Amino acid sequence: MPWEPPPRNPWGQRRPPTPQEVAQQVEETFKRFRANLPGVGLLIAGALFLWVASGVYIVSPDEEGVVRRFGKAVAVLPSGFHLQFPRGIDRVDKVKVTQVKRLEIGFRTITAGPPARYQAVPKESLMLTGDENIVDCQVIVQYRVKDAKEYLFNVALPDLTLHNAAEVAIRQVMGQSTIDDALTTGKLVIQDNSRELLQKIVDLYHMGLLVTEVKLQTVGAPQQVEDAFKDVVRAKEDRSRLVNEADGYREDILPKARGRAAEILQQAEAYRQERIARAKGDAARFSAVLAEYGKAKAVTRRRLYLEAMEEILPRVRKVVVDPKAGGNLLQTLPLAVAGGALANDRPAVAPAPEGKP
Repeated sequence: MPWEPPPRNPWGQRRPPTPQEVAQQVEETFKRFRANLPGVGLLIAGALFLWVASGVYIVSPDEEGVVRRFGKAVAVLPSGFHLQFPRGIDRVDKVKVTQVKRLEIGFRTITAGPPARYQAVPKESLMLTGDENIVDCQVIVQYRVKDAKEYLFNVALPDLTLHNAAEVAIRQVMGQSTIDDALTTGKLVIQDNSRELLQKIVDLYHMGLLVTEVKLQTVGAPQQVEDAFKDVVRAKEDRSRLVNEADGYREDILPKARGRAAEILQQAEAYRQERIARAKGDAARFSAVLAEYGKAKAVTRRRLYLEAMEEILPRVRKVVVDPKAGGNLLQTLPLAVAGGALANDRPAVAPAPEGKP
């Protein structure tokens, strides 16, 4: 048979300890432990105190604490001093619920400054409008935590999820608007609609966030066609200015024309009433004269003749010729100059009583 080396002693040159020696070493170790027992007890007591003290939590006024017991959320703590089970059993996650956070879409802030430096992100900022135009839109979204429990446990990455949801909401609202709305007067409507749609998405995922504001920071045309868009905007502004001037002129001239027309109508109505009243008076006077004429025709005829002459003769130029002048020379007496004096010197003719000449 082949030769085999002798088995190697695992203890080397030393012999293995006997059972009595092992028992003696254990007894010495126990004696040393009993000698150091007071220091070890203090260490154990201190460690126990620290473990119990780990259950004391202070939640700041701007925070809420979510209590997890063996990993499961069981309560939400308001601000103040709280005592829970120690670590290993309970754990409190603190969330700032009053802090307003900021989300940037279409750009990133490199340095806050001053001066501030920004970097554009065309992948996020270029959007398509409802009339198939492209706009470069940079948006700021402000939000805060309204439910700390939902914020921590319902969504794995709430801030990133909110960023994606905000981009989706803004693109959808921008796709329902025209480029004129986005560049001019429709910005406020786009902001409000985007905020409402984004809040609906956040509530649908139970993210525990409240969107406070969606603000269009800058909205413009892409750099390649920016000059052409500026020309279009200036033309529309000029058109609006001319329309406003025309409206102002219309509002100025129409009230004046309406007032003038009303004045003419009133004058015409007054003239009509005057003519009707005068005609009625003349008719009544004629009827009265006719009645008197039927009673005494000769006297009435003579009276009418004299009244007519009194009215006509003062307005007629009269020339008196003296037949005694003789020859071919006509002696004239200008009575036109002295007509007024003669008329004033002439006694007034009293009207005859009715029925008498």
